[in-house]
Amino acid sequence: MTRTVIIAEAGVNHNGDINLAKRLIEVAAEAGADYVKFQTFKAENLVSKSATKADYQQKNTQNDGTQFDMLKKLELSYNDHYVLINHCNKHNIKFLSTAFDDESFDFLETLNLDYIKISSGDATNQPFLVKVAKYNKKVLLSTGMCTFDEVKEAVEVLLDNGLKKELITVLHCNTEYPTPLEDVNISAMCLLSRELNVKVGYSDHTLGVEIPIAAVALGATVIEKHFTLDKDMKGPDHLASLSPGELKEMTSAIRKIEVALGDGIKRPSQSEKKNIMVARKSIHVNREISAGCLLEKSDLVIKRPGNGIQPKYLTEIIGRRLKHNLSNDSIVKWEDLD
Repeated sequence: MTRTVIIAEAGVNHNGDINLAKRLIEVAAEAGADYVKFQTFKAENLVSKSATKADYQQKNTQNDGTQFDMLKKLELSYNDHYVLINHCNKHNIKFLSTAFDDESFDFLETLNLDYIKISSGDATNQPFLVKVAKYNKKVLLSTGMCTFDEVKEAVEVLLDNGLKKELITVLHCNTEYPTPLEDVNISAMCLLSRELNVKVGYSDHTLGVEIPIAAVALGATVIEKHFTLDKDMKGPDHLASLSPGELKEMTSAIRKIEVALGDGIKRPSQSEKKNIMVARKSIHVNREISAGCLLEKSDLVIKRPGNGIQPKYLTEIIGRRLKHNLSNDSIVKWEDLD
């Protein structure tokens, strides 16, 4: 059984409050996620002061200031990171964060985290990809807004600059918050796996829990999903995030799907072996037949149970002579025949 890496994406849903961030960690741990992930950036390094917000950001923040103003309020200090890592350790969940600028990336690398997460916005940022590749550690590459050729090019840049293919997981993604179901195109994840021969996962921004669960059934090895303490809180991502209860529901469902996927070998399961003789059929006689008689097709019928001669041997026993009498409805066994 392959275990899916479940990343509970806290993102910026802490609203700049370290205590809210700590509570998000606790919720992710309670839900059974493997990682809780935040975002690391310096607003002045990430966005110009005149940059506009995305439509969903404008809607969810009531047009309160520029994108720079919004992000500045959502920064985590370097010291905050140490506090949050300690809180993760206390609650037995691992810490991750996405770096959105070079300075933040350099800082995160001092923390020796398990993964480098590349955001969808940096999937075409080749200088950044070159920098990431040189660390030769596990990479999660989100691919929202990308064409297939752009994803292929990003993977090639990583490989050409020293990153081993087995360290790459490409995450199918759509960056609209929330993503309309008709835009999910989850089959594209399977295309990425097939054509690029890399591990794949899914970073989800739909409402509800169904789509990431479906992604696991289709082969996702990593699931990333936003969550919040309260969908009604002010901030850009709360409305498209899971509630604590939904996060727990998603995690539980994914673990069940993992068990159900099994090993892919088609064989009777241990639990159903007892049903084989009950549900399968075998060859019976449909009248009383005396010893010495030759069996004719009209003498034979196929019915349950299945502990006699299998139906596939019907033509082989036609014309065989009985060794002893068989009463009507008796099962025919090989030892009954000459």
